[in-house]
Amino acid sequence: MSHEVTVHSGFRGLRYVDGRFDQVLEPGRYELPARGRFHRRAPQVEIVPIDVRERELNIKGQEILTADKVAVRVNIITQFRVVDPKAAVEQVAAYNDRIYSDVQLAARRSLATMTLEAILTNRNQLSEDILRDVEGISAGYGVQIIRADVKDLVFPGNLQEIMNRVLTAQRMAEAQMVEARTKAEREALEASSRADAKRVAAEADAEAKRIRADAEVDALRRLAAAAEAYAQHPALLRLRELETMGALGANASARLYIGFDKHRDSIDE
Repeated sequence: MSHEVTVHSGFRGLRYVDGRFDQVLEPGRYELPARGRFHRRAPQVEIVPIDVRERELNIKGQEILTADKVAVRVNIITQFRVVDPKAAVEQVAAYNDRIYSDVQLAARRSLATMTLEAILTNRNQLSEDILRDVEGISAGYGVQIIRADVKDLVFPGNLQEIMNRVLTAQRMAEAQMVEARTKAEREALEASSRADAKRVAAEADAEAKRIRADAEVDALRRLAAAAEAYAQHPALLRLRELETMGALGANASARLYIGFDKHRDSIDE
């Protein structure tokens, strides 16, 4: 009597006949041959399902020495998929375990060439080195490594404390630099404002002096013109005297003193 086997989506089926690989089955329903009757031998058929979906493997707590002999514990998340089900089953005993050890060794090789400072400043390089190292190896047993990202870096307790102090000092230094820069910019702006105010005041004072000087020059010019006119026409000067006396006479508090001494001699004669 025959029976059926279903290969689900996201899987492939490896069909073995009498223990020998026969073919890779796509998702679907397959009928297996019935067992032999009356002592007739039927081939033994087995279908092994292989998951070909993208999966994740978390490699935790690997303690590795850096190039400058600092022990670092790393956690690495590896994303992979089986691209050749036959090779994944037949080339290695357990491809999950093989991925784990290959990524672990790749991380050790990469970290051994990097200093602690390089790791801290460029963690992406570490991930790229691990992926580049392991992807060619995993292709040999039918697995594609998609990503191998360093999730966490854990340092020894004393080193972590030192790093925290260094980071705190750096943040304080940066804050002080920002404060000093802001203060210098503010003082420069205030000095510039004071200089502008002094310049404007000096320009205004110079303009006022120029206007006064122009007015004085104009007044002297007018006086000189008047003097020249009086010299040429004495009657104008006499008329000006009479106008002045008339204006004074209209003021009740004004006093006029007229000298008659110059006419005394003529009267005595």
